Amino acid sequence: MRIRSLGLAVVAAALLSPLEARAGDWPTRPVHVIVPVGAGSTTDIVPRLVFEQLSLQLGQPIVVENRVGAGGTIGTAQVAQAVPDGYTVLAHGSAHTIAPALYAGLAYHPARDFAAVVPFGISPGVLVVSPARGFRSVEDLIAAAKAKPGALTFSSVGIGSATHLSAERFRASAGLDLVHVPYKGGAEAMTEVIAGRVDFFFAPVGLAMPNIRDGRLMPLVINGTHRSAALPAVPTTREVGLVDAEYPIWFGLFMPVNTPRDVVERLNRETLRALQSPRLRERLAQMGLDPMPMTPREFDAYIQKEIVLNADLVRQAGLKPEGAR
Repeated sequence: MRIRSLGLAVVAAALLSPLEARAGDWPTRPVHVIVPVGAGSTTDIVPRLVFEQLSLQLGQPIVVENRVGAGGTIGTAQVAQAVPDGYTVLAHGSAHTIAPALYAGLAYHPARDFAAVVPFGISPGVLVVSPARGFRSVEDLIAAAKAKPGALTFSSVGIGSATHLSAERFRASAGLDLVHVPYKGGAEAMTEVIAGRVDFFFAPVGLAMPNIRDGRLMPLVINGTHRSAALPAVPTTREVGLVDAEYPIWFGLFMPVNTPRDVVERLNRETLRALQSPRLRERLAQMGLDPMPMTPREFDAYIQKEIVLNADLVRQAGLKPEGAR
């Protein structure tokens, strides 16, 4: 009887998929991470910082590839279609949950085709202007926009991007008529503000901080629920009387939906442990990121809510879905 049980166990083990059989030993080789936006953006910088520590803990290299195009949907689709063996991972941000409202022919769905693993953190956007524009407060900017409807401009990293929706939420709350000027990346969107060719940019705090420190940009307001530790003197939108203008941007990790659950859980635990590293915590805090600890189940639920929220914002902004490439 004992021999028969042993034989059944061997047969059962042989019938396990290779994914299930390897899950307990993961990772045994380098992990490939796709970042679907350009190098140098906050969505790119934050995961690279985390991976330095995470790679040490896992004992394997983490290879990062920037796979850009079509608003981040090309790289994201590549991960959705990858073998769900734990060796292809997506590092993305809030734009991940905006895509379904922007691309009618999207080849994947953020909730259906991905297992949410863990957030790296969440950061408010900061409204920045050139000091040469003469605005000393967000009230000055609002007054100027109301005095000349349609005269003030704002930049973003693309139509329907998180930086675009940040400004749209601010515009709607303040009741302003503004002109949107989209660019391909954060560096360009910010440079145009510094040069005075565009009036303002709602940038992630970490992206704007170097230019704020150097005096090339002036922060007027942040759209988080509380003041940023990186910019403690800058008021929140609520503090200046704007209602429903909050739009913080989050960053996190995802895997193809059928990735073995114990691999997803382990990556969650290891990433949360990496985020507790004093050196990493300090570097992320300097970039304006607040901790956002969640289990995979909690992050999945958060993603589903974000998809609904962003669909409403896209409709309110009057944006029409485009066919994804």
